[in-house]
Amino acid sequence: MREDYQVLIDEVTALLGTPATLENRDFGLIAFGAHEGEDDGEDGALLMDPVRTRSILRRRSTARVRAWFESFGITRAVEPVRIPPDPSAGVLRGRICVPVRHGGVVLGYIWLLDDGALELSDPRLADVQAVARRIGSLLADESRAGARRGELLCTLLTAAPGHRAAVELAEAELAGELGPVAAGPLAVVAVVPWAEDGEAEGRSAATPGIPGAVAVCAVPGTEGLAVLVRLRAPDGLDPAHTAAERLLRSPRAGATAGIGRPCTGLGGVPGAWRQALAAARAARAESRFGPVARWDRIGPYRLLALLARPSGSPAAGAPDPSVRALLEPGHREMARTAEAFLDCAGQAGRTAALLGVHRQTLYYRLSRVEQLTGLDLDDGEDRLLLHMALKTARLLRG
Repeated sequence: MREDYQVLIDEVTALLGTPATLENRDFGLIAFGAHEGEDDGEDGALLMDPVRTRSILRRRSTARVRAWFESFGITRAVEPVRIPPDPSAGVLRGRICVPVRHGGVVLGYIWLLDDGALELSDPRLADVQAVARRIGSLLADESRAGARRGELLCTLLTAAPGHRAAVELAEAELAGELGPVAAGPLAVVAVVPWAEDGEAEGRSAATPGIPGAVAVCAVPGTEGLAVLVRLRAPDGLDPAHTAAERLLRSPRAGATAGIGRPCTGLGGVPGAWRQALAAARAARAESRFGPVARWDRIGPYRLLALLARPSGSPAAGAPDPSVRALLEPGHREMARTAEAFLDCAGQAGRTAALLGVHRQTLYYRLSRVEQLTGLDLDDGEDRLLLHMALKTARLLRG
């Protein structure tokens, strides 16, 4: 279907002799039409203004550019709208916006980079509007198909253990929707948090401009978005990483994403989702993992993140009793010292250097940690308990 959009935008470019670009309603690039001269010296520099260049290279416009465009009422418009330049927002050339609508809902925009050369009364714009209607129909069909795939993916990820029949039905239908892609290799990406949007049904399931994404859904109870990504090779996660980075540019995305291990077939998708979610949560807790963390690279957080529950969820975990006093605001320095000591495998010299304190200061703090927790830092099991409790608390805070 992506090829259909490209053909239609090329048709608009040829009709008007003006560079045309198609974006979805979130200003994510879908297709653009190259115009003779765009790659040729000064003419190319003239045509490639910063907004168009960024849209093509980064696949998305900036929030400031979006605000400038939307200030002209394009989200409600049914006719072409003239947008003047605004150098302060990086909009150096004027353009015409042709809304792409279907069923009374705006689904995207065709941008004509004419710099004032076209009149809104130009009869050729009626032909462009006809193309916009065809694109609107395609986008609506894609949105409906994407919404259904998202619903099926959500069933796979959230079904209770006793609802095996529902899972098998969803898996079979999703396999039919995806065709040969369902056999894999596949990867699951988790974006945490993700702001849901109830403006239009299926919106969260439609991801124009996200390469490789075959099914998307917001997962209840996790505040996260799940994205099923087609891989080119079983050991190649690059498409998943690209999809994660693209999603993190969305104004609806949080700061971190996680990627589970590749899986073959849809049966491995629920486990891959749990891994991806755990990796995203680990990235929120430890900036060294982010912004996109892979499950196989988060070390002990693989266990801890699966055991902990996100803060605010119905099953939210509570700090282990051994560290409750240590985690009180007045003892933050003691908690930081204990975590650093355990991260350094109990080596006092490394810990003191890391914290920038004298060894005697370190020993005093560690004695206070033992008093606050009731644990013996010379005991291996007590060390393990304290380390896990502190890391779990970090996850819950993240």
